[in-house]
Amino acid sequence: PGFSMLLRSIYMLCTAVPTSKVFLRPAYPGPHRRWASVTGSRTDPLSRRVGTPPHFVSQQSHRSQGQSNSISLRAAAMAIAVESNPLLTDSPLPAFDAVRPEDVVPGIREVLARQHAALDELEKGLQPTWSGIVDPLERIADRMARAWGTVSHLKAVKDNPALREAVEEVQPEKVKLSLRLSQSQPLYAAFRALKDGPEWASLSEAQRRAVDLELRDFVLGGVALEGEARDRFNAIQQELSALSTKFSNNVLDATKAFKRLVTDRAEVAGLPPSALAGAAQAAAGEPGSEAATPEEGPWLFTLDFPSYFPVMTHAENRALREELYRANITRASAGALDNTPVIERTLELRREKAALLGYASYAELSMASKMATLGEAQALLEQLRAAARPAAEADLRDVQAFAAGRGFQGDLAHWDVTFWAERLKEDKYSISDEELRPFFALPNVLEGLFKLANRLFGVTIEAADGQAPIWHPDVRFFAVKKDGQPKAYFYLDPYSRPSEKRGGAWMDEVCGQSRLFAQDGQSVRLPVAHMVCNQTPPVGDKPSLMTFREVETLFHEFGHASQHMLTQQEEGLIAGIRGVEWDAVELPSQFMENWCYDRQTLDGFARHYETGEKLPEDLYQRLLAARTYRSGSMTLRQVHFALLDLDLHTNFVPGQGESIFDRDRKIAEKATVLPPLPEDRFLCGFSHIFAGGYSAGYFSYKWAEVLSADAFAAFEDAGLDDEAAVKETGRRFANTVLALGGGRAPHLVFEDFRGRQPTVDALLRHNNLVTAA
Repeated sequence: PGFSMLLRSIYMLCTAVPTSKVFLRPAYPGPHRRWASVTGSRTDPLSRRVGTPPHFVSQQSHRSQGQSNSISLRAAAMAIAVESNPLLTDSPLPAFDAVRPEDVVPGIREVLARQHAALDELEKGLQPTWSGIVDPLERIADRMARAWGTVSHLKAVKDNPALREAVEEVQPEKVKLSLRLSQSQPLYAAFRALKDGPEWASLSEAQRRAVDLELRDFVLGGVALEGEARDRFNAIQQELSALSTKFSNNVLDATKAFKRLVTDRAEVAGLPPSALAGAAQAAAGEPGSEAATPEEGPWLFTLDFPSYFPVMTHAENRALREELYRANITRASAGALDNTPVIERTLELRREKAALLGYASYAELSMASKMATLGEAQALLEQLRAAARPAAEADLRDVQAFAAGRGFQGDLAHWDVTFWAERLKEDKYSISDEELRPFFALPNVLEGLFKLANRLFGVTIEAADGQAPIWHPDVRFFAVKKDGQPKAYFYLDPYSRPSEKRGGAWMDEVCGQSRLFAQDGQSVRLPVAHMVCNQTPPVGDKPSLMTFREVETLFHEFGHASQHMLTQQEEGLIAGIRGVEWDAVELPSQFMENWCYDRQTLDGFARHYETGEKLPEDLYQRLLAARTYRSGSMTLRQVHFALLDLDLHTNFVPGQGESIFDRDRKIAEKATVLPPLPEDRFLCGFSHIFAGGYSAGYFSYKWAEVLSADAFAAFEDAGLDDEAAVKETGRRFANTVLALGGGRAPHLVFEDFRGRQPTVDALLRHNNLVTAA
C-alpha cells in the first residue's frame, strides 16, 4: 500500500499462477509469422501498428551545449552521460530497449541522490496537508519505483551476469531509501497531524484510507523502533532483500543447468507431436544437434514447464519420467546453488523481524496487512482440507485401479500419477490437451479475451506495437480504450525463454494512474501494466498453440491487469492494485479464469488455427465435464502449500533439530494422499514464499478464490445466456471491484458488487466438493 507499495511493487505482484513451477523455453523462430493473424487479414485489430502514443511524451530534459564555461569539459561530459541515462526518463514508458547493465549503477544512484535530496527538503518544511505531504511524497516514491521497476523487470525477463552484478551492487542503497521513507519521524508525525487536523473532514474516503494505510505501514516499517532495535531491523531488511535475490538466482540457474538429450526414438514413445517438435527445436540450439527434427531427433528436455510437463503426462518411458521428476523436486538443493541455508536464514530473520515489531510470529505480522486474520486463514484451509482430502483419496484410488487394469503392477509412484491420470481422463472424457491445442492459437485467444473485456467492461483493446520500446522482439504492446479514448496501455511477453527469463507468470505495474502526473490536457497519467507468461512458444511455422491451462493463465493475468488499468481512482497511492490487501488482490484474476468455460467466450476464440472451425459442441461438453476432474487432488495440493507456508512462519524455529523438510513431511501427513519422497526438496524452488511476496500469504489464493467464485456466481444467478444481464453485471463488477482499487476496504468493495459478504458455497460447488464438505 501507498509509498511502501510503490517501492515494493516490483517484487510483490508476481507469479500469479498458484504453483511453484519454473517455466522456461526452447528456441523458436522470428516474430512476424508467430504474431500474424491466423484467421484474418493484416487489418485485424491485433495486427502490429506503428506510431507514437499521444498521451505519453517524454518530458526528459538534457543538458544543452550552452552550459556555464565554469564547468570543466570532463564534468560536463559526465553530466551529459548521467542525464542521457535511459533510467532517468520522465516518460511513463521505460526505455526497455536502451537500458544496459552498465546504466544501472550510475542511473539508480543518480535517482537515489535526487530522491534523498528531495526528501531532505520536504522534511525541513512539512505541512500536514494532502498537498503538503502526500503529493510530494508520491513524487519521490514514483520516480524511484519507475526507475527500479525497469531494472527489476529486466532482471526477471532478460537476466544475465552483468545485470545481476549491477543489481546486487545498488540494491542495498535502494533498500536504504525505502527504509528512510518508512522510518521518517517527521513524515510519520505529519501524517498523524493530517489525520488529527482540520483537513481530515474534507478528505474523500479514498484519501482517508490512503492515510490510514500509510500510518499502518509506517509502524510495520519500524518507525517506532529506536537505537539498536532500529539498526537491527534495518540490517534484517537488507539481508532479507539479498536473500530473496539469491534464492531467485539459484532457482533460475538450477533450472537452466538440467538438460536431458534423448537420441533413441523409443525413449520418447507416447509424447505428442507438439512436445517432440518443441524438444527437437530445443535440441537444435545445442552444439552438434543443429539438424534435429521432430521425427528423428535428437530431443532435448529441461525443467522448463512446457518441456517438463508433457514428459510427465505422456511419456511411456517410466525411467525418463522418474529422472525428470527427481530432478524437479531436488532443484536448487545441492552444491553452490543450494537454497536450504537461504531458506533457513530467511525464516530466522523473518521471525526476528516480527519480534522486533511486537508480533508473536511472522505470520501474525503478515496478517496485519491482509483481509484475513491468522485464525480465519487457518480455518478456511482446514475447511477446504476436510472437503478435499476424501475426494483426493478417491482420485488416487481411481487412477491406481485404472492403471492396474491396463497392466501396471505395484503402487503408483509420484512420476506415475500424472501419466496414468491423463490416460484415465482420456478414457473417461475422451479429451486431451493435444486435442484442444489446435483450437487455442495465441492470436485467436487474445482476440477472444479482448472481446470478453468489451462485453463485460465496455473497453476496446487495440494493437499499439511500435508505440513503446520493448525488451524482446516477441513482446507486444496494446492500448485500452474507453468510449473511444485511451484509458491504459499494457505489454505482453508470452513465451518462456529458459536462458534469461524467470519462470511462472505475473502481472506488475509499469506506472499507476495518478492526477499528480497528468500531462497537458489530461486529468490523469494513464496506467501502464505488463503481463508476463511462460507458455508454449511457436514451433516452426505454427503459431503458439496453447494448452487449456495456458489459456486460463493468460486470462488470470489479464484479470490482474484489468484492476490496474480500469481503476477510477485518481490518487496514485490507492489507484489500481495499490493499497489492495494481498488476499483480495487475486479476486479479479481468478474471476477471469471462469470465463474460459463460457460457451460464448470460447466461441470468440476457440477455432482451429488452420481451418477456422469452431470448437465442436461435443468437445466443448467434454471440456465442461472434465472441469472438476481430480479437483480434490488439485485443491488439496494448494492447501498443502498454504498450510506449510503458514506453519513455517508460525510454529517452525530454525536450528532446533528439525529441518524444513521434516516439517514439510509432517504437514504432508494430513495434506497429501501420496507422501513426498524422503529426498523431496520442493521448498528449495518455492519462489512464491521465498522470493515472490507470498510469505505467510500463500493462503491468499484460496481466500481470494472464495471471493472470485462468489463473484462469478453473480453472473450465474443473472443468467449466462442473458446477454443484457451479463453486460449489466459486468459493468457493476468493473465499477466496483476493478474501479475502486485500494481506495475502499475490500470487504466493502465486495459488498458493493454482491450486495452481501462472500460465502464459500460457490467455490465448493465449482469444484464439485459440496458433498464432501
